[in-house]
Amino acid sequence: MEEPVQIPVTPVVDAPRRGITATLTRHRRAWLITAGALVFVLLGSGAVLAGTQTGGGEPAAASVVALTSATPTPTPTVDPARPVPAEASSASRLRTCSVAGLAADGRLADFQAQVVNANTGEVLFDRGGTTSSRTASVMKVLTSAAALNVLGSDYRATTRVVKGAEPGQVVLVGGGDVTLSRLPTGQEPFYTGAAHLDDLATQTMVAWAADPANPPISSLVLDSSYFSGPDWDEGWARTELGLGSMPEMTALMVDGDRNDPTRSTSTRSEDPIARAGQAFADALGGGLSISRATAPADAAQLGAVQSAPVSTLIQQSLIVSDNTIAEMLARLVAIENGSGNSFSALQQGIVGGLAAYGIDTTGMIIKDGSGLSPYNAVSPAYLTALFLKVNAREGNLGVLFDGLPIAGGPRGSLSYSDRFTGANSAADGAVFAKTGWIDTGYTLAGVIHAADGTPLTFAIYAIGNVSSNAKIAIDTLTTGFFHCGDNLSNN
Repeated sequence: MEEPVQIPVTPVVDAPRRGITATLTRHRRAWLITAGALVFVLLGSGAVLAGTQTGGGEPAAASVVALTSATPTPTPTVDPARPVPAEASSASRLRTCSVAGLAADGRLADFQAQVVNANTGEVLFDRGGTTSSRTASVMKVLTSAAALNVLGSDYRATTRVVKGAEPGQVVLVGGGDVTLSRLPTGQEPFYTGAAHLDDLATQTMVAWAADPANPPISSLVLDSSYFSGPDWDEGWARTELGLGSMPEMTALMVDGDRNDPTRSTSTRSEDPIARAGQAFADALGGGLSISRATAPADAAQLGAVQSAPVSTLIQQSLIVSDNTIAEMLARLVAIENGSGNSFSALQQGIVGGLAAYGIDTTGMIIKDGSGLSPYNAVSPAYLTALFLKVNAREGNLGVLFDGLPIAGGPRGSLSYSDRFTGANSAADGAVFAKTGWIDTGYTLAGVIHAADGTPLTFAIYAIGNVSSNAKIAIDTLTTGFFHCGDNLSNN
């Protein structure tokens, strides 16, 4: 038991104040007793805590029980209206491999890029990666992905012949197959595996002859209504016809409307429908009158041929950057998902076709399917996210990966003599990417199997006042990404 507290009392001189002094003394005594008790409790609690923390004996434990029972600990509550801090994320590792010097190359002009570790999804390098800009032919990657989702890898475009409204009349109905060839069966056009007009003509004549009531075939009607006009996008330079890179986009044509069906680049005509119609009339024996109209509803079919499947068409489009197939696929996607059959339908058609991949398409502008238009706009970040799925071969996106050009590969736009040369050949066989070029931009996007074994997805844009040497700067930067791998620094 503690000793009683001794409270000194000052002698009282003024008798009338004695009562007041006694009262104050009693109050002071009570206060000191209370304070002493409080000190005892606190000292006891300290002893308990000390005993608990230092492995004290039973008395300390008993004191804990007494204290707990005397003073219940309230259960903490969280106001649901107040935000709760998220679990702290682990810090990113310090990366030391910088490509800042390569990224500062003036040949890259208005430069944008993004690089992502495909294993972790972490952004390793970013320069304007979320800004939507012109893609050039990298647009074909989006068109292909939309086609694989909407059409499926086995879809084939069909060209048909049906009976016309008049005696002796047949109608050639275009189904959007730009690869249909006028070369005789057995001769391979540039588009390998394409259907042939002479096969369709043979089917037509056999079916026609099977009905003795049919007079000789005397007229041919051409129906290209599956696509609506205009046939030429406002953003395309008209010189592309003469240069042989792009035809008028119609639902009925042969050999991509090339003058030479066996060459990738060949002058195109002003009227692909007429070229196809004349080739079919000749295959039927010639001497037919030719006109244009829509086939009668429910007309009897006389013959049909089909294109190669979408899986083949995509690879043919990507490997050499074929604009014509890309525009074919874009239009078929828009038709299939109900967006329409013209250039104006491609925004809704392609963006809608990409929706299933779950990547944000905000700010995306689609003017064509090939990337020839300077008015397309897609961010590098969208491409790196899409290539994460392509690299993982999600769904049937492996078809797209298999169509990508390969640096130093046996074929394709990255095997050309001006790509990945000299020191950049270190990345040969490790860069799988789609090239892009228009007058105001060079682009490259795809997958890198880095030197340290890390798969990277990347997109590089060199936009604005560029020349052909932008390709070298792009290849050099890409090779830098290859060497750095997961140690790539954003500084």
